[in-house]
Amino acid sequence: MPTEMIDAINSLGFLESIPLWLVTLLGSLFVTVLAFIMILTVYGRFFKLYMYAALSPIALSSFAGESTSFIGKSFLKSYIGVCMEGAVVVLACIIFTAYVSSGTPVIDAEAAVITQVWGYLGETIFNLLVLVGLVKAADRIAKEMFGV
Repeated sequence: MPTEMIDAINSLGFLESIPLWLVTLLGSLFVTVLAFIMILTVYGRFFKLYMYAALSPIALSSFAGESTSFIGKSFLKSYIGVCMEGAVVVLACIIFTAYVSSGTPVIDAEAAVITQVWGYLGETIFNLLVLVGLVKAADRIAKEMFGV
């Protein structure tokens, strides 16, 4: 958080800080929900990757016969697609980290404290929505890019 906003929050009295508590409670609820969605999506994608790797000997053994080799080819295509989903998720996280660490949000020091907090939370929630959207769309992105 910017130091101007921290100083403004610390200068509030008890009664003036009650609306601020409600705003931060609402903001933290949104951030928590978005974080859980993103974590569950990422874990689900990587669990899918682990399942593909664990079951790969069965599908790859189909290359032994000419009549069943299409099963192995189909498996390799889908396995490459799942690997690309993981790569898109990792790349999205790296780009997001670089984007967020590039600078702090611009806060109007003249505005009311609650307006400053709303602006900060709004920008943070928007950034998280972008990341969650990229992570959730990793399968579609990989399919469109590689045709798998």
